Amino acid sequence: MEILKCIIADDEPIARQILENYIEQIPNLEVLASCKDAFEVMKILQNQSVDVLFLDINMPKLSGLSLLKTMQKRPDVIITTAYPEYAIEGFELSVTDYLLKPFSLERFIQAVIKIQKKNVTDTTVVHLSEKEEITTSVFVKSDKKLIKVPFKDIQYIEAYGNYIKIFTDTMILTPNTLSDFFDKLPKEDFIRIHKSFVINFNELKLIEGNQLILNNTTTLPIGKSYRKLVLDKIDGM
Repeated sequence: MEILKCIIADDEPIARQILENYIEQIPNLEVLASCKDAFEVMKILQNQSVDVLFLDINMPKLSGLSLLKTMQKRPDVIITTAYPEYAIEGFELSVTDYLLKPFSLERFIQAVIKIQKKNVTDTTVVHLSEKEEITTSVFVKSDKKLIKVPFKDIQYIEAYGNYIKIFTDTMILTPNTLSDFFDKLPKEDFIRIHKSFVINFNELKLIEGNQLILNNTTTLPIGKSYRKLVLDKIDGM
């Protein structure tokens, strides 16, 4: 089991102690340092390899979100805060999870599982609870709201300038690039068919020439450079 080295960043001693106690319960987590401000974190990251950063937002001198914006390369980040209003900005900075204080050990474990799944290097599955959390949805920002979108409900996604349109039973407009959003989708279910379109492969009804028709009768073009990918996926079914 690979050991994940962690940093705690929180200006409150009690909060740091709670996180240290939680981390002790997880077999493959190791506390590398417990920091009271962002500058201590920056010094450690300059000299050591770190896998996970548990980061408070409201810290003196430099906030947690400001720290993230200065980091070109960073470890997996789990926000730990008492302020729910920064959740959208946190997810826009690609944090792994956002924990609202006070959070339980069970909720903490759920966040850690997300990181462990990305760091499993062999066939060993790390079981931290009897029922592991499986990622089946994604949160997106739309009209000052953070919306949970189940993957199974997505029919297709369309590039739209600096935004994308996510089509379910409705349409959600959210600031993102198609490439970045595609990276978040399960590749067994989603495929890029055009520079401007990604589809849920389960929604594909038929192919006619250089066009796809979905179950909801939507017709989409197949890009010339993507046609082989589509046909190969069909052959592999």
